[in-house]
Amino acid sequence: MKNRFRFQFVLLLLFMTQLFVGQTANPEKYKYQFVVAKDGSGEFKYIQDAIDAMRKFPLAPITLYIKNGVYNEKIELSANNTDVTFIGESVDKTIITYNDYSGRGKMGTFDSYTAKISGNRFRAENITFANSAGRVGQAVALYVDADKAVFKNCKFLGNQDTIYNGGEYSRQFFVDCHIEGTTDFIFGPATVVFKNCIIFGKTNSYITAPNTPKDKEFGFVFLDCKVIVNEEVDKLYLGRPWRAWAKSVFIKCELPKQTAVEGWDNWGNAENEKTAYFAEYECTGEGFKPKERAAWTHQLKKSEAEKYTLKNILGNVKSTEKEWYEL
Repeated sequence: MKNRFRFQFVLLLLFMTQLFVGQTANPEKYKYQFVVAKDGSGEFKYIQDAIDAMRKFPLAPITLYIKNGVYNEKIELSANNTDVTFIGESVDKTIITYNDYSGRGKMGTFDSYTAKISGNRFRAENITFANSAGRVGQAVALYVDADKAVFKNCKFLGNQDTIYNGGEYSRQFFVDCHIEGTTDFIFGPATVVFKNCIIFGKTNSYITAPNTPKDKEFGFVFLDCKVIVNEEVDKLYLGRPWRAWAKSVFIKCELPKQTAVEGWDNWGNAENEKTAYFAEYECTGEGFKPKERAAWTHQLKKSEAEKYTLKNILGNVKSTEKEWYEL
């Protein structure tokens, strides 16, 4: 009986060893670079096909090179697809687009995305993400709930609800990007920094609609961004609270004259004024009128503004190593 037990135990050990080795050894046998080309010159014609070919929880970072083309497809990078980078050939000619929207059949806002990115430590460069449904209500171009996600030199085109920054405890960084929409076109609970971005409001409405969790110090932070509008806009709000503890701050941003003098809206609920935190600091442009802002909003003091660093917002203040958002 003892020998039989030992034999079974040894078999179990061998099985576990092979399983472990199979999952962690020989990383060179897996593929870590993929090329998608609409014209057939790459390994795949469709982005989703390349995603489906990727190893889940890869042993090394994966890079997907996307050649110029209009990729008319709805894509999803699951939470199991970590450490993936998308690099487009050029931001204006590498376009991922689809036309879903809330109300199309049984579809809701959170199903209407063109691209859904859930894999942590994701990066994208030189890509346009678009929802082409038009002004039909909520229609998301990018749904991102990944943590440590970076978007550099990308464009996000849509109308209502262009970008959903999901994940209550996710951190995301948008740098040198162009984001456009009509109503609440940057919304969600994530902690997000938008740096050196162009924010294009296309109707008399609201730029941001954060629903920051109560226990988070930061919500949406805009650093050195420029807000622009088109000819149909004469009153654009910086934001309104989707949930009670919403946070949105504009620091050293350029605001157009069409910015609503009160700056912010309470979404028809005066109770939100007690909990939401909306603020500005040293903005410029004809639309920056700090003395005329809604009384319940904030103009930061220098000492308060100094805490809005990438390290404090996105990083580990105790770490001396290179941070994930450093490009």
